[in-house]
Amino acid sequence: MSDIQPALAPQPEDGASTADEATPPEAPSPVPITEQEVGEYREQDRFLPIANVSRIMKQSVPSTAKIAKDAKECVQECVSEFISFITSEAAEKCHMEKRKTIGGEDILYAMATLGFENYAETLKIHLAKLRQHQAGNSSHPHANHGDDSH
Repeated sequence: MSDIQPALAPQPEDGASTADEATPPEAPSPVPITEQEVGEYREQDRFLPIANVSRIMKQSVPSTAKIAKDAKECVQECVSEFISFITSEAAEKCHMEKRKTIGGEDILYAMATLGFENYAETLKIHLAKLRQHQAGNSSHPHANHGDDSH
């Protein structure tokens, strides 16, 4: 075997690196996001999709009626705020009860607490129908799961 040792660059005694050391290439700095892009991103995250809002609105008016873009945007903002308002109240109830999951009953409680009793009563019926439907599907595990045989 050879007694040759690899040549090492001298290291400073204080532990600082030398300029000659190989440093990994720096990743290119990210392109800054403009204020407009930040606003659009936040709006996209905060609001329901305008297409969904528009579809629901169109179902509520005669087929010959037209709905202005600003009306759709106004309703989009209002329903998104409403959902946040109700959900926040329901989340607070769950937090007080040391639970992590918001359920249908929590939403109904929040609606009643916030003065939307009339809507809560209607939603109780829909929640009961949903649970009945889910119970029916759970007893038939293969029902409605992509079966294209019909």
